[in-house]
Amino acid sequence: MELCVHRRIIAPGALAAAVLLLAIPASAAPRSPGAPGIGDPYYPAYGNGGYDVSHYDLRLKYQPATDLLEGTATLVARTTQDLSSFNLDFLLDVGEVRVNGAKASFRTSGEHELEITPKAPLAKGTPVTVVVRYRGVPSSKKAYGFTSWHRTPDGGVAANEPEAAAWWFPSNDHPLDKATYDVSVQVPDGTQAISNGTLQSTSSRLGWTRWNWRSDKPQATYLATLAVGKFDITTGTTESGIPVLNAYSKDLGGHAGAARASIERTGEIADWLTGYFGPYPYDALGGYVPNTTTGYALETQTRPYYSPRQFANGSNVSVVVHELAHQWYGDDVSLKRWKDIWINEGFARYAQWLWSEHEGEGTAQELADYVYASHPADDPFWTVKPGDPGAENQFGIAVYDRGALAVQALRNEIGDEAFFTILKGWPRKYAHGNASVADFQRYAEEVSGKPLAALFDTWLFQPSKPGVPAARAAAVAKGAGAVAATVPQPRSWKKIAATNGVHEHAGAEHVH
Repeated sequence: MELCVHRRIIAPGALAAAVLLLAIPASAAPRSPGAPGIGDPYYPAYGNGGYDVSHYDLRLKYQPATDLLEGTATLVARTTQDLSSFNLDFLLDVGEVRVNGAKASFRTSGEHELEITPKAPLAKGTPVTVVVRYRGVPSSKKAYGFTSWHRTPDGGVAANEPEAAAWWFPSNDHPLDKATYDVSVQVPDGTQAISNGTLQSTSSRLGWTRWNWRSDKPQATYLATLAVGKFDITTGTTESGIPVLNAYSKDLGGHAGAARASIERTGEIADWLTGYFGPYPYDALGGYVPNTTTGYALETQTRPYYSPRQFANGSNVSVVVHELAHQWYGDDVSLKRWKDIWINEGFARYAQWLWSEHEGEGTAQELADYVYASHPADDPFWTVKPGDPGAENQFGIAVYDRGALAVQALRNEIGDEAFFTILKGWPRKYAHGNASVADFQRYAEEVSGKPLAALFDTWLFQPSKPGVPAARAAAVAKGAGAVAATVPQPRSWKKIAATNGVHEHAGAEHVH
């Protein structure tokens, strides 16, 4: 992503409750409620237990003038335990829920839980179809003190990490439960509705236009996006034949030219990245820039979200590289738990370093040397552990820059041949699935034939600056112990740093 950040405190009781539910012996509760959380220690209430969704069908109607969203969501799922009830993560007002055709009772609880009790209990392994009819004004809803719905002068946008889905559709809101999507959105004529994947069709009737989008590869809930507004749309194909659709708000003002100069290179950059990461994993590509006031970009699957502010100082191709790299690292292979964020952000940042090398503006090694020398040993930068940064530092700059340093250290330890084999092999091994930092270490050891526990511990898990010997072994210590001035700033550095949103200014948003 680009760096986002609203953090929140979650009461330990929420986790305890989830653990308690999971601990009830089967004999005592043959039909027990699904857990209200999927089991992620960073966000105990995110996701849900007891079922797995394979497909979301969202049929929506949105009125830009009032921000009113009406919808019918159909979830195709299968139970993973005997269930007396189960939860969805959702914030809008629900009118009716049906489970396998029969009306179900429901109530809300916690910050964003929709608790559903079907007419009859569900046995483990049962196919389930859940239909939820709802309406509401997304911008009026908050959870944990914030909203992930961005109101714009001509509509609204859902794009945030680690959550945005609850503001526009009911879901199992955690990357572990990926699914395919059909998103059909009715908006007033003259307004566009942008989502992920391929635009299947549009049709107009009685002053309304319906946009039908399809994502036919598994997609995490936070990577699903919706943007409604007045957009200029461009289409094309990459050299390798992938269709590209980009959308630009009509009121970007002075940012419009720089946004186009950057995002219209999406196809070129995606083709370039295939040289490092292997075949592009989807059959659609693009990007969109709505008229939002945020400072981050986000790797929404197949069609990244960019803020106008990304282009305040001219073109910003580096941020496009970052978000497109996520299509492999983060989208195709998604994290198992939010603590595994390094696999997303360390590699997306490293792709920016590779682009710098490609552009002749500083090699990856020169960038590593500069980052290492720029942060003295007492800099709090080194106290963040990219391999498990904590929810409060999940999108901190160290996860990106120290995370990319770890990637360079790995490259130097195992050599280019094994390193680039891993870069391509990882998305293939875990295609459209989930994996952890531990999985990555095992895979890197398997491919390289080298023990890497010490290297991973030093660069990802120690809350301190790697010492001179460790750094020298990793060849990133050219400026060890020196001030940044002793290591020249690569020409690309300012462009790379510009992808950090307003990190330096407000400490509240970053590049996802």
